[in-house]
Amino acid sequence: MIKLNLINYHLFLYHLLFQISVTKRGTTMTQDSFQHKPLSEKDLNTIIEQAKEFFRNEIAPSHVRNTKKLKRLKEFNLNPFLDKYKASFLTGNDDPLSIAKALIYPRVLGTSINTTFGNKLQKFCSTVLGNFASTTSGIDIEFIDKLDGRRKYCQVKAGPNTINKDDVETIKNHFASVKNLARTNNLNIGFNDLVVGVLYGTPEELSSHYKKINEEYPVIIGQEFWHRLTGIENFYQRLTDAIGDVATEFDSSKLIEEVIEALAKEIEETLKSENQNVKKTDEGK
Repeated sequence: MIKLNLINYHLFLYHLLFQISVTKRGTTMTQDSFQHKPLSEKDLNTIIEQAKEFFRNEIAPSHVRNTKKLKRLKEFNLNPFLDKYKASFLTGNDDPLSIAKALIYPRVLGTSINTTFGNKLQKFCSTVLGNFASTTSGIDIEFIDKLDGRRKYCQVKAGPNTINKDDVETIKNHFASVKNLARTNNLNIGFNDLVVGVLYGTPEELSSHYKKINEEYPVIIGQEFWHRLTGIENFYQRLTDAIGDVATEFDSSKLIEEVIEALAKEIEETLKSENQNVKKTDEGK
């Protein structure tokens, strides 16, 4: 009887432990399923509104300030071989106004705004992606990947051409430190959990530096990055459309005309001075 009771007791314990194990697994599965869920519409709208505020308060004012600086010729690295060629290619002639346009348009619509966005990337992360902020050294954000359910430790970069050769080793070293920390603390972090997230662009546009990183650690860019972050496949399009709406609040066409006219005047005076010097030189021969 005693033996039978002991056997029943052990069977009871085994059954109890088994039920606890199943319950735990069920809870874990429930949590994973919850983590796989896309962000709520409220959270999505919060990201969109914060992004719009960021561009409204940070990017646009800097863009305007940098545009105003372009009234002076000293702001440009002139190339006598190409400046007149670019002016003719753009407008059909190489007068001072055309040269001014050829100098200003690429700076205002390309270099200037891209540099501004890159310089303010950390602020973008802290404001727009603040809810995902990481306390891990060398990591910008952490999030549950809505496609595979794994926690991602992510370094955020602006665009597909915004890192140089030295950045490759820096990024890899940060990830190596995270792996060492994970081993020390018995954390389950795989190679695919350490990622570089690029805010805009496509995989085809990634520079060779990003491709070098991608040999060891995933580089997710543009639509895929925002899909994994939010769980919404078209969120990238929604976000870029919303940011585009902000641009309608800043019609700088008159400002650009004023800057072009001011620069054209200085170019004209510079060309006159150069021609006079050439004339004096010829007369002295």
